[in-house]
Amino acid sequence: AFKAGQHDGVIAFGGGSALDAGKAIALMVGQDRPLWDFEDVGDNWTRVNVSAMAPVLAIPTTAGTGSEVGRASVITDAEKQVKKIIFHPKMLPAMVILDPELTVGLPKLLTAATGMDALSHCLEAYCSNYYHPMAEGIALEGIRLIKENLIQAYKDGSDLEARTHMLVASAMGATAFQRGLGAMHALAHPLGAIYDIHHGRLNAVLMPYVLLANRSEIENKIERLANYLSIANGFDGFLDWIEQMRLELGIENTLSQLGIDHSQIDRLAKMATEDAAAASNTVLFTFEQ
Repeated sequence: AFKAGQHDGVIAFGGGSALDAGKAIALMVGQDRPLWDFEDVGDNWTRVNVSAMAPVLAIPTTAGTGSEVGRASVITDAEKQVKKIIFHPKMLPAMVILDPELTVGLPKLLTAATGMDALSHCLEAYCSNYYHPMAEGIALEGIRLIKENLIQAYKDGSDLEARTHMLVASAMGATAFQRGLGAMHALAHPLGAIYDIHHGRLNAVLMPYVLLANRSEIENKIERLANYLSIANGFDGFLDWIEQMRLELGIENTLSQLGIDHSQIDRLAKMATEDAAAASNTVLFTFEQ
């Protein structure tokens, strides 16, 4: 359709999946290799014919993935039931429009799930062991914006100030996670591919469990974060805040409440440990875990 219409660029409009699809289309319009040849493994990105890529204008209608400021697309390989990251630095959109009025009609469940996705990006980036002080600062402030605005955006979808802050926090989270993600995403990617459950919803359910699993390495950081957010009782107080916010947003507490059982656990464990996000988890992420 792109070639038939003789278009010179892509307008990617919608949620994270739509933006990722638009960016992937812009990448592929002039390539002579299949999409999977550009999976973010090793130096696969150098295979891209950069001159054949189309520019992208990204317009998000959700506040969660931050794909509008990202250099990659997450695309599901339906045949293998695996989510793969397609990457090239030039996939970063040339222009972004953040218009809060485009998010006011977002259903409550999606407002909650995408908002928690933005939080997971900021939180895992903040907790990462990799050295990137600028990304850490961006993540820290992104978490503050989410704390102060997500519940309000959920309760009153027409609140443009809260919607604006959530759009900004979403972009901040996706900027910050160049520092690395972790086990929340390493687990959410295969779970989403197999069970077709919203990515942000999965991250929200997994969040407190991953924080507890990583506690030995992140407790001091979380205590500093809690202090910055004026949350009492350090790590435990921060965990209580996460769980209370999930409750207010109507998000489940366990994977079983999402219809996920143990039947695929070995397959999921293998996929999770092989996921790109696993390598930057603050605690060694193993199959046995």
